[in-house]
Order: sequence, then C-alpha cells, then structure tokens
Amino acid sequence: MKKIISITLVGIILLSTFLSVFADTYTVKEGDVLWRIAQDHNTTVEEIAKLNDLENVNLIQVDQVLKLNEDQMQSTSTGQVRSEVVRFDSHGDEIVGDLYYPADYNENQTYTAIVVTGSWTTVKEQMAGLYAERFAREGFIALAYDPRNFGESQGDIRNFESPALKIEDVKSAVTFLTSLDSVESIGAFGVCAGAGYTLVAASEDDRIQAVATAASWIHDEEAVKLFYGGEEGVNAKIAQAQAAKELFETTGEVQYIKKISTTDETAAMFGPYDYYLNPERGGIEEWQPDYFALMTWEEWLTFNPRLSAKNLDTPTLMIHSDGAVLPEYTKIYFNEINTIEKKLIWVGTDLLPSPYHQFSFYDQEKEVSLSVAESTQWFNEILK
Repeated sequence: MKKIISITLVGIILLSTFLSVFADTYTVKEGDVLWRIAQDHNTTVEEIAKLNDLENVNLIQVDQVLKLNEDQMQSTSTGQVRSEVVRFDSHGDEIVGDLYYPADYNENQTYTAIVVTGSWTTVKEQMAGLYAERFAREGFIALAYDPRNFGESQGDIRNFESPALKIEDVKSAVTFLTSLDSVESIGAFGVCAGAGYTLVAASEDDRIQAVATAASWIHDEEAVKLFYGGEEGVNAKIAQAQAAKELFETTGEVQYIKKISTTDETAAMFGPYDYYLNPERGGIEEWQPDYFALMTWEEWLTFNPRLSAKNLDTPTLMIHSDGAVLPEYTKIYFNEINTIEKKLIWVGTDLLPSPYHQFSFYDQEKEVSLSVAESTQWFNEILK
C-alpha cells in the first residue's frame, strides 16, 4: 500500500474483513445463515456444503466449525459479482436488463443462467435485482430486467400490467440468454406475480429447464374477489379498465391511478404495505408509485395462472408460507403440476394473517437467503 492507514474503527473493520475472507474455517454464531457466511468469505453455499458434507444447507448449528473454500486465494481479486446493462428484443420493443456474473466468471467456461422476474408493476432495481445478484454470488449468471411498459424498457402504455406481455417477456429473456456462448442451461425464478408469469412461461417453453418460485401469487376468478371487493368490486374494476382502453384507443390518453396508498382507496394497492411505501425498500423513484394504468384491471383480474399447472412438466420448486398470499392456491397449483420432479417448501412465520409475510420474501434477509439457498440447491440438482 502506498499510504499509511491509521488504526481507526474503519481500519479495524477492514482488517477484520480481510482476515475473515481469507480464513480457513468459520465458527457458526447465533443468527448466522449459510449464504451470508459464503458471501463474507468469498465463496459459495454449494462449496461450503461440499467441503462440510452438509445435506441441508439450512441446518447449521451454533459453534459448528465449517471448512471454507480451500481455493479462496485463487479467487478473483475483488471477490464481488459484476453486472452489465444488456438490451434485447421482445416482440419489437427493447428490453433493458442487468446481467449479473459470478465473481469467478470465466468467459471460456459455461454456466447455468437464471431469468429472474419480480412482482407485478416492479422494476429491476427492486426484488428482481436483489435475487439476481444473490444468484450470481452462488455461481450463476442471472438476469433481472424491466418488462415492457416499465422502467427503462420500451412499451407504448407506461406502467400497464399485462400478464400476456410479461409472459412473452420471460420467453424473450430466455431467447437472449440462449444467445450467449457462456450459457449452457437455463432456469427461471419468479417472486409473487412474477412466479405466476414464470410458471406459465415454463409450461409453454421447454427451453426453461427448471423453475423456482417464492411467495407465488396464483389466483383465479374466485380468488380475486377476496382482494378486490367481491364480485361487485371486480366487475367495477373491469368496467373501469374497459372504459380506459376505449379512451386510449380513441384519444391516445392513458388514465392512471396510484400504485400504492394508505389514504386513497382507488389505488392499485390500498394499505400499509411498507415494502412499497418505504424508499429504503421498494418505494423507489424508478418504480413510479403514482402511475398504474387503469386499463390494467381487466387483464390482471381475468388472468388465471392456475390453468398452466397441468401443462407444466418442468422440474419445479415452490417456496411459500401461511402468511404469504393465497397459500391454499399455491398448494393446489403444486399438486396439479404435471411432473414428479417437484418440491414444496413451507416456511414457518408469525407474520399472520396472509398476506403480511408476502413482502418479507421481497427483501428481508431470512426469507431471501432461504429462497436463494433452496433454489440454488434445486437448480444445481436439476441443471448441473
């Protein structure tokens, strides 16, 4: 080093981080999870599990001594994943995404790539980007992207949530990934509504070789009545959407309501949902919280991802809880999936009733780390 660094608190933190990263072993402390240990020591969950003969990556004990990656000193100098902005076509519109690479990425090797799709109305800077980065830390190439009509991607009707378009975008993301020389196999991961879109896409596109979902939002014509004011409320929203579409077709004007509010009952999401209200979580500027295309309602409320289960023969992992949205519908969907290669993980929670645990899967460490660890193990079993 060219400069002398005084031993301040910052210096001590830097030193402890350096020693931690290059340690040969690690003693598990209360509250530790394997993905965080792997991240802090510049290795992967898979590598630690292999070195320590761990059958279940979620079961580690306090004071357990774990062997770390024996080849750490040969890893990349930064030890960090990297990402680049990518652009690809989806039915004539340009999609903008962030492509994440593992820390030890080698262009002469091939990798499994994961398409990550976030919840309805969301952009790549929210849960999709978080999960994509975490998957890259586990050794995958991972793609988070703005669907058409959202974020930096093109689309004629901004902030218009169209399940049909989003399912097409998942497939377009797969097409993009198959064009990369470094990709040998493809998995898909979806959160909340993105899980529904991902499951439907996988049931129609056999290039998707494995699927994992977290906190899946799977509804039908009866389930939507539970959230949107019963049959009368649903019919009223559909009528509003039809009128908004007619206005757009005749004048080009797009009618908008807010995406989230605690005071405006006309908002798409009405309630104290901190993830979308908190700018430190998902309430970010890129999300454009004041703009939800009113014409969305008809497509959203008539979308029925349940119908895809019987056509889905792709190996599928589903992670859910009683506190996440529509838990019984996830169980029904899982039971109807047309393959024996499937696994359902039910997560315990005190965040009841549904759907308050739903939002924890968007960005909270416990739920995200569990989802990434289980999905990583699933993708590795199926695709490697």
